[in-house]
Amino acid sequence: MDRAGIYIHIPFCRARCSYCDFATGTYEGALAEQYVFALVREVGVFVGPTETLEVDTIFFGGGTPSLLSPAQLGRILEAIRRRFRITRGAEVTMEMNPGTVTPEGLREFRRLGVNRASFGAQTFDDRELARLGRTHTAGDARCTFVDLHDAGFSNVSFDLIAGLPEQTLAAWSHNLDEALALRPVHLSLYLLEVHTGTPLADQIKRGMWREPDADLAAEMYSLMVERTRHAGYRQYEISNFCRPGYEARHNTKYWTGAPYYGFGCSSHSFDGTGARWSNERDTKRYVEMIEAGESPIVERVELDARAMSAEAIFLGLRLLERGVNLAEHRARFGADVRQEHGDDLERFTDAGLIELRGDVLRLTQSGALLSNEVFAAFV
Repeated sequence: MDRAGIYIHIPFCRARCSYCDFATGTYEGALAEQYVFALVREVGVFVGPTETLEVDTIFFGGGTPSLLSPAQLGRILEAIRRRFRITRGAEVTMEMNPGTVTPEGLREFRRLGVNRASFGAQTFDDRELARLGRTHTAGDARCTFVDLHDAGFSNVSFDLIAGLPEQTLAAWSHNLDEALALRPVHLSLYLLEVHTGTPLADQIKRGMWREPDADLAAEMYSLMVERTRHAGYRQYEISNFCRPGYEARHNTKYWTGAPYYGFGCSSHSFDGTGARWSNERDTKRYVEMIEAGESPIVERVELDARAMSAEAIFLGLRLLERGVNLAEHRARFGADVRQEHGDDLERFTDAGLIELRGDVLRLTQSGALLSNEVFAAFV
């Protein structure tokens, strides 16, 4: 995981979902073409921390990257190949929304080198999809899954969200039934987060929907953990479940402190040693900056040893099986977690949120549900 990964942000969607706070906007053909041109230029002039730029994961996120044409995707991948050394067997992921791809388009994406698909089913209830502002149906999700396999995608993941407005435990159980019946190799199962400024937050404020119920969310989380385990999935991260050997290699870089380089509006980068930087969030402004020969980077941060140590703890704890090895952590950052956070460790152990076996600190299942409370102690 020491090799770098590449993240490419594609900010276009058919429609904006009510819960989304990402840097996205409605698809416009002319702007998309300008954007791809800008991306290619940004990749081409990138200067990394080392002369040899070797990467083993590429992730097209968004937004809806599957709205790109195969020709546009091919130009971006070619730019990456010219600037970076892509290792043999690299994981190349594309996020997709059901109903935004054709069988022919999928075959072209696969031919170009995309070998992993991640698509947002979110729910298999058409009424819930409509409430979220999604443009696809449950039937579209099932068809896309079949089309992916027919196009040669064996590594397929999809997302589901628990705790949607008016969603019952029975409805969530049905979603899990539908997902597990398809037998994808990877599942990302999230609890709904209501972000300030989103249409959903405004709808809740105006009384259209009730606030998410924390107790019901806890039941939903417990149910997803139990059902996926019985179906043969490993919960290798708080919200991610997979069949053996199908962990999301790119996302794991974020949790293990590996370097990653982001391109496109709102993308973020990390050099693995403490330097972070992020790009202009607005799509049109990003394009203007590239066209003017300016850097799109709008923020740079150098993390000190204390911040690096804190990040390594709360990100490492997300990996439930691996956890954080405190001896290795002390050797790497010079921080003695037992000494600095003794009271927190005792408090969380007594509450059943963490366990410390030898040098390995892990979240318990209860701790995974209340992880933000645990993480806050180390920041």
